[in-house]
Amino acid sequence: MQDIAELERRITAALERIGRGVESLSAAVPMPSDNPTAMLPESDFAALNEQLDEERMLNAQLQERLRAVHQKDEAAKSTLTDEISALNAQLSAQSEELARLRATSAALNEELAALRDVAELGVTEPEHINKAMLAELEALRSARASEAEELSEIIAALNPLIEEAAANA
Repeated sequence: MQDIAELERRITAALERIGRGVESLSAAVPMPSDNPTAMLPESDFAALNEQLDEERMLNAQLQERLRAVHQKDEAAKSTLTDEISALNAQLSAQSEELARLRATSAALNEELAALRDVAELGVTEPEHINKAMLAELEALRSARASEAEELSEIIAALNPLIEEAAANA
């Protein structure tokens, strides 16, 4: 029981010391009123507002730059997508042309083999000669069409370069 009384006395003394410390702190530092900026001098408050405005302006500029970069990126992505589509179309056309050239070459080889076989027998049939000539003509036409397609692709690739050079001149 005596221990409890001693502890109570010590706690009371500590609370009194804490109370005196709080009173002395309160006297040294005035407590702010309802306005939280009352502790700041007007010049500090104005400087802080100015810095805040500068940061907001800088943030807005950065947001605008970011938006411009995104727009440029989307435009570049769109351009590249269009170029890929055009290249895929060219590749498809070239594949079709190559298949046609292969088929024509195979037909020409068959006709030439048949013509050789007939020539070895010593028999010349105009029908085989005509078929071989037609196959050869078709092979030449396919070769010319392939060359024309290649030239049109070269022209299509050069046109933007020529236009750019003309614009810069």
